Amino acid sequence: MPAPSTINNIPHGGVLKDLVRRDEGIHDALKQEAVTLPALELTERQLCDLELILNGGFSPLEGFLSKADYESVVENLRLTDGTLFPIPITLDVSKGEIDTLGLKPGVRLALLDPRDDQALAILTIEDIYTFDRVKEALNVFGADDLAHPAVAYLHRRVKQFYVGGKVQAIQLPTHFDYVALRYTPSELRAHFKKLAWRKVVAFQTRNPMHRAHRELTVRAARQRQANILIHPVVGLTKPGDVDHYTRVRVYEAIMAKYPNGMGHLALLPLAMRMAGPREAVWHAIIRKNYGATHFIVGRDHAGPGKNSAGENFYGPYDAQALVSEFVDELRIGVVPFQQMSYVPSTDEYQPSDEVPKDVQTLDISGTELRRRLKTGALIPDWFSYEAVVKTLRESYPPRSKQGFVLFLTGLYNAGQDTIARALQVTLNEQGGRSVTLVLDNDLKCATQVAKDLGSIAFFTSELARAGAAVIVTSLTPKREDQNQFLQTVLHAAGTGANVFHVHVATPLEHAEVTDRRQVYARARKGELNGLPGVGVEYETPEKPHLSVDVTAQGIPEIVHSESAHRISIWRLWLLISWSLRALFLLIQVLFCCWKRPPSCKFFFCVYT
Repeated sequence: MPAPSTINNIPHGGVLKDLVRRDEGIHDALKQEAVTLPALELTERQLCDLELILNGGFSPLEGFLSKADYESVVENLRLTDGTLFPIPITLDVSKGEIDTLGLKPGVRLALLDPRDDQALAILTIEDIYTFDRVKEALNVFGADDLAHPAVAYLHRRVKQFYVGGKVQAIQLPTHFDYVALRYTPSELRAHFKKLAWRKVVAFQTRNPMHRAHRELTVRAARQRQANILIHPVVGLTKPGDVDHYTRVRVYEAIMAKYPNGMGHLALLPLAMRMAGPREAVWHAIIRKNYGATHFIVGRDHAGPGKNSAGENFYGPYDAQALVSEFVDELRIGVVPFQQMSYVPSTDEYQPSDEVPKDVQTLDISGTELRRRLKTGALIPDWFSYEAVVKTLRESYPPRSKQGFVLFLTGLYNAGQDTIARALQVTLNEQGGRSVTLVLDNDLKCATQVAKDLGSIAFFTSELARAGAAVIVTSLTPKREDQNQFLQTVLHAAGTGANVFHVHVATPLEHAEVTDRRQVYARARKGELNGLPGVGVEYETPEKPHLSVDVTAQGIPEIVHSESAHRISIWRLWLLISWSLRALFLLIQVLFCCWKRPPSCKFFFCVYT
């Protein structure tokens, strides 16, 4: 990869936009003003973005992109003034928020931390604009494919409008974890200056590090007579990634393996987009703002994996090629990632392309490592350090000890509650973990469905994180709400983020004919509003892990089906004999519930 004509650690755009330092003199006035302003509670991604705007990590940005800048970034990878910037940094709002808060150009809006409602900044609205989701997906991520996590986020979670405008800083978000490792760009630059580090190679990661990563970074630093900055992302990453608490403990353990004084660990509160080539350019800009002079660009850098056709979203060297295209403009030394292989004969790691073909090498893939962690199999010390493996095993126990969630959806009286009870009995008989049943087995108004399901998702995530089996049934008719439940569990349940969606596809005709409580009859008479299938449309799930139909299969057959076997990574209920007698006894169980208002009935039943 060509080297830039000059290398320095001047911030991108020439000036570090440290807005907290800039607005320090008017901090008290801004804080008092924020109390009087309409306020917007930020999402988790918006919070990450705002922090890097305020501390200068996104220099030269001073706020969220206006329409003109947004369109220029999406189409040309540049702001309207010509400055290279490949990822649109946007503040999305809903029509309801616009109306309720009275948002329009010229309005000043307080931006709140969702964790404690503290005002972090005041945004002066420049414009409010609509946008083309498909165009943004195609241009920024290379495909309008929901298999890409950022494209799925764009279509499912981003609201209808973007608000552009510059911000004034009140304070940075408060963090209670790893405070000593959280540096602003100004602080990290001062740290490098204090240590007289003239050249710094930054290493981006969102995964645990092992011996190969240590060897790679040490080699990169020595070749350039530089020091190493391990700069992992601790904001939003790809769903299913190792949680940042575990990863930071791993990084702390591996830092002790670097030569004394060579490396430094600092955390980056970035919300990744997994945008491959564009993201690599973005990461280089951010590390440049943090004071690095060199940046390691990985193989398939920030790639999200396979698309819906089973192929990689990006080529292995697409990111390196795009960064190379802008290397002179970036003015940061770009270090191509070298694949490292372990050579048993010399007990060392060497770049794969430097190892003779007749020399034996060893490696453990990411898939194989996850398998060994899940099964408790040996992870050799040539691959990783004992302290790293110990940390990973503490956070990621074998699957037999991990929690999981079964999410059953369908029409009222479709059979999901009976199936859920059957599975609960089967899992309780097997033992080894607590089994929690969360039944949405009565009626509620349509607007209450999503609210209740959102609360249940967080409750469920905590139980699964603690190793419980959780069986949830829901009458929610909207596909969007079902997907949001699944995404919440995937994001929040840690090692318990093993969630499986079961669609109970019993036809409406059968559910209505067998309805002894005459709920459907009442709905058709207008006595009940919002009943899925009658009052509101029931949207069939897009890609459930399993579809069952009680008119085609009996409950024991469903519980023991091969399809259930495929989605159950523990195969627990297949190891247990299930009988009709047990089912009949189960149906007689009375549930302990607390009642919601009669106008919107809902029973929330918990069995542990």
